[in-house]
Amino acid sequence: MKFKQTLTVCAVAAALATLGAAQAQTVRIGNQGDALSMDPHSLNESLQLSVTGNVYEPLVTRGKELQLEPALATSWKQTSPNVWRFELRKGVTFHDGKPFTADDVLFSFARGSGDGSDMKSYTNDIKEVRKIDAHTVEFETKAPFPILPGVLSFFYIMSKQWSEENQATRPVDRRKGVENAASFRANGTGPFRLRERQPGVKSSFVRNGNYWGKIEGNVVNVEYTPIGNDSTRVAALLSGQVDVMEPVPVQDVARVNASGKAKVLQGPELRWIFLGMDQKRDELLNSSVKGKNPFKDKRVRQAFYQAIDINGIQKTVMRGAATPAALLVGPGINGFDPAMNTRLPYDTEAAKKLLAEAGYPNGFEVGMNCPNDRYVNDGAICQAVAANLARIGVKVNLQVETKGTYFPKVLKRDTSFYLLGWSPSTYDAHNVLNALIRCVDDKGSGQFNLGAYCNPKVDELTLKIQSETDQAKRNAMIKEAFTLHSNDVGHLPLHQQALAWGVANNVQLTQRADNQMPFRYISVR
Repeated sequence: MKFKQTLTVCAVAAALATLGAAQAQTVRIGNQGDALSMDPHSLNESLQLSVTGNVYEPLVTRGKELQLEPALATSWKQTSPNVWRFELRKGVTFHDGKPFTADDVLFSFARGSGDGSDMKSYTNDIKEVRKIDAHTVEFETKAPFPILPGVLSFFYIMSKQWSEENQATRPVDRRKGVENAASFRANGTGPFRLRERQPGVKSSFVRNGNYWGKIEGNVVNVEYTPIGNDSTRVAALLSGQVDVMEPVPVQDVARVNASGKAKVLQGPELRWIFLGMDQKRDELLNSSVKGKNPFKDKRVRQAFYQAIDINGIQKTVMRGAATPAALLVGPGINGFDPAMNTRLPYDTEAAKKLLAEAGYPNGFEVGMNCPNDRYVNDGAICQAVAANLARIGVKVNLQVETKGTYFPKVLKRDTSFYLLGWSPSTYDAHNVLNALIRCVDDKGSGQFNLGAYCNPKVDELTLKIQSETDQAKRNAMIKEAFTLHSNDVGHLPLHQQALAWGVANNVQLTQRADNQMPFRYISVR
């Protein structure tokens, strides 16, 4: 089944009108984007995982302070260096009433590591998942993996029987445009059920009356509406048509705070924005250079890096709501070393010299892909980068588009130069090394290393970091791995963006640094 939906002005107006008629104990959320699918294994993107994480659950979850907490597993322990045993929660049912058992865990991990899954970077170091009994499973890893419980905190469990009955045994493949019942329907164990799904227009959720755990908030209904236009989104909050919206455009923060109707919750986000370059093809897809790939030359990559005026972007595009970065991790992530977080200097003359040394004294043309509704001011950031690169003779043919078409394209690696954001789901540097920097294979290593950067020494260190339990030794290896990556100019780090949620005065919620928004913490007074 294939589904295409165009979000029109009329559709937004109709959705907002519905929101205006909402009842008490209903929270109305407006976001710049939508979850692209209800399938929890189809896209490893934080917004999608935030939305579907209210319907589906992992074995181990994160609390308000990002601490690990039991979810569908009540306890876990290592029984040997390579084996973890999880005791599953009894008495849990899926939303259709069927019981949750070990069979669902085995099925979900087979599904999530199979064709079409976007979650392979969570499963690539798992050798086998075994059923011990109906409520006990074992995970055998390929090597010692002491951080496995944290790795599993965003891997959601589906019902084996429901998936088989609805021909949804394989994930929705965003790269190929393949859809199935899991795209538009959902059957999890979580605190909220999916009531209605209109992709790109509105999704409705209702409190699960049979939920096994505690729901702290008083919200019964959640109306989630994507509102891509910044001005429309702010107007919806200030007029009372939505109760929560994000992100608040940086230029509107003061206005919202002065309205007397809502406030802006701000804080650092565990997300870094960076640029990637195709370093694998012998000839770039979209470039004036024929017969070779300029990005294979470190001098070209470094020229691009030093041509970017990151302080100018911070000041004019982000209006101060970003922190320039030199690494793909930062404060709040285990393994971050502030002593390493020093960028190469912004220097257009040095960049021109590097290009000339690499054989491009007059620059060249290159295509660039960028979303305009996923990260804070993402389209404007790419425009600023393109303007910066023009100063050294590089003509960027920029394609800015909605994430609904952007992600399927770049995830197929149909790009030469792209912008991406990353929030490590394990809050550990290993996640970045494994998903973004490690050499690409078909098991999930480097699954989001879309430019195919590869340094075997970094790979060797990544595997050692995964197994090391001595924190000092582990951090030393993380530092070495990031030093190698930085010296290679494997990616072009930009900045850490800030969270900005607009919240009506009568709403209480929890803002987590990973930008997840659990509905179960929301209350309306």
